[in-house]
Amino acid sequence: MIDYESVRQGGAGLIDLSASRSRIRVSGSEAVMFLNGLITNDIKSLGENTWLPAVFPTVQGRLIGAVRFLRDADGFLIDTENASHDAILKTISRFTLAGDFRVADVTSETALLTVQGRRAREIVENTDLRTIRATHTGEDGFDILLDESERAPVWEKLVAAGAQPVSPETFEILRIEAGIARHGKDMDETNVVLETNLDDAISYTKGCYVGQEIIVRIKHRGHVAKKLTGLTFDGAVQETMITSEDGKEIGRVTSATYSPKLESHIALGYVRYEHLNPGTKVKAGDVTGTVTELPFVRGSWYD
Repeated sequence: MIDYESVRQGGAGLIDLSASRSRIRVSGSEAVMFLNGLITNDIKSLGENTWLPAVFPTVQGRLIGAVRFLRDADGFLIDTENASHDAILKTISRFTLAGDFRVADVTSETALLTVQGRRAREIVENTDLRTIRATHTGEDGFDILLDESERAPVWEKLVAAGAQPVSPETFEILRIEAGIARHGKDMDETNVVLETNLDDAISYTKGCYVGQEIIVRIKHRGHVAKKLTGLTFDGAVQETMITSEDGKEIGRVTSATYSPKLESHIALGYVRYEHLNPGTKVKAGDVTGTVTELPFVRGSWYD
């Protein structure tokens, strides 16, 4: 696969995230106050043109949606997956009459492209585009947020500069190798936030927010009952139950693929705490597997 190799073997792949993700604009003098009371991370000190990961939790500490906040001259742009878009928009829109807090769904007006791979920096610097460093694959990468009308010409410009277009099927392999969970597939409103490996999206020093009491209580208790982890299998598996060697149900597979880099079948899934140690033997149906640390592939992002 040329597009896979472009990302994993020292080149750069070009991925269009416009259709799979949604974008919500939030502005107003009270935006920071309202938003900080609804999310797990602290956006008060977020610098202009930088991202910050966060989660919108319920009062029970469960996941409404994982997002990224971009601060710019006009306020905040919330970037999230389509599967969590409606719930997040509903959560924040109810505050628009409470003060100077304005919300606008700008998904159809904007586009989001990303260049991923070791050559990503070289390519985006040569095209003179405003970018934000981010990874979606475990490789170095840069996101490009732009108006929808600019998407086609910028895409062509990046391809001409050496970026290889990546298919959705290949991107799914890269995502799983990088250990990145997807909303609606690897996590949803049934999951407690701390189960989902979104540790970098949580601040334990900020003020109160919805669901904070539950999240902090679990953190201080030491662990959750189950957690998202990596799994390596001897053969192909699907979304199915995970059992221990003695046949007890201990979790479930949520995403699975074959990794060309590792030459192995890999998966993301939830496993009970007492079985989470890397190397623990498990089964998915008749297929034998092993609990594996995430990410599966530590690419140029970690250099």
